[in-house]
Amino acid sequence: MTLAVLVPLAYLWATSLVPDNYSAMDMGYADYGGGPSMSGHMHHGGTSLTDLTGPRRGKPDVAVILTARKQKFTLASGEQIDGFTLNGSSPGPLIRAGQGDLVEVTLVNESVPDGATLHWHGIDVPNAEDGVAGVTQDAVPVGGKHVYRFKADQQGTYWYHSHQVSSEEVRDGLFGTIVIGGAQDDVIAAIHTYDGKRTINGRTGQQRLSVAPGKKLRVRVINTDNTLVRTGLTGAEYKVVAVDGRDVHGPTPTTAAFPLAAGARVDLEAVMPATGALKLEAGTVSLVLGEGEAAGSLPSASVDLLTYGTPAPLGLDPSKADRRFEYKIGRSAGFLDGVPGLWWTINGHKFPDVPMFMVTEGDVVVMTIGNSSGQAHPMHLHGHHAVVLSRNGVAATGSPWWIDTLEVGDKETYEIAFVADNPGVWMDHCHNLPHASEGLMTHLAYEGVSTPYRIGGSTHNKPE
Repeated sequence: MTLAVLVPLAYLWATSLVPDNYSAMDMGYADYGGGPSMSGHMHHGGTSLTDLTGPRRGKPDVAVILTARKQKFTLASGEQIDGFTLNGSSPGPLIRAGQGDLVEVTLVNESVPDGATLHWHGIDVPNAEDGVAGVTQDAVPVGGKHVYRFKADQQGTYWYHSHQVSSEEVRDGLFGTIVIGGAQDDVIAAIHTYDGKRTINGRTGQQRLSVAPGKKLRVRVINTDNTLVRTGLTGAEYKVVAVDGRDVHGPTPTTAAFPLAAGARVDLEAVMPATGALKLEAGTVSLVLGEGEAAGSLPSASVDLLTYGTPAPLGLDPSKADRRFEYKIGRSAGFLDGVPGLWWTINGHKFPDVPMFMVTEGDVVVMTIGNSSGQAHPMHLHGHHAVVLSRNGVAATGSPWWIDTLEVGDKETYEIAFVADNPGVWMDHCHNLPHASEGLMTHLAYEGVSTPYRIGGSTHNKPE
């Protein structure tokens, strides 16, 4: 009887072990989404993603050096934090670029022991610039540096962060914001929690910014935490004018709260009242804009982007999709890398035996993301923006809802569509970063593209 129990457990334990050194190209199994199968998955020939770079020549319009350190630092509101900084602070420096600018960022790792990278969250950069350790580059070791170059073609609100041991490095401060286009006096509001202290731009509590009455104001809100934040402006009606760096078509005034997924961004527009103030709320922290007090508080009602705004052409035809994928998120008991527990699954499989979604450049892709795991997951596909077609079978009727990070609640199902127009090997994972470190991640891979980088081994790459 004992053997009858121990032998299957030993088998499950042994088959759960993740190799110490492996390629993302060897993970799991190829899923072709009903399209033609290809020869480019289980080998390392074809095009190397190292050739899929931003411009190698030309003087950059924006040149930044970011030095990463492990150190104790002081928040803008005075609290001491033991974590990571970029150029001595967290959040790191705001990077501003004009649309079309050539951006060059040099990451120098002065003292982050596990190495570091920079991922440009929401900017659909060429694959070699994506900053994922073990997939698009090696983690930059202490004493090393790495140069990123890309054209800032997409106006909008974005952020950057390490994609090496990211569940720890991002949590402890290795991130910053980047804005492409827009006005210099737009308000930037990065929400982040350090050691249990929620902040806006590194300040706890309530802070104030002087703004003249009658001024039209854009507030760019970035959620750099691991869970959804209910945010929004009180004191006057506002419009949701952009989500994840994409403009909303026909935005209408609202006073409802906005549910901002982990990793996602929203741009709010309002006119400063003649008297009183506006207030950006984000749970235990707030940012008051103007003099006096803001009337009211966030209501229980939320903006629903499935119906918000007015329709416009999508620029693609989902009814003629070349590939249709299912991304079913679940949870099951078992072993992951020899450790017993409840682990996330994708289509019933635990990491690393998960599907690799295979596409050809130019494909129209429809993906159905279903969640029966018991928890919500902010799902983030690198290198692409997708449009939401439906939620729980109800079709979207508002503005085209373009996202790079989508909150998929428990027992929710979303149908999204995108064009495979950015060749490479791209992570597709939960942006509750501890969930990614626990196996809720896979990849979208293009025909004939492979990576020379490896996870683990002497480089100690750990992309999560």
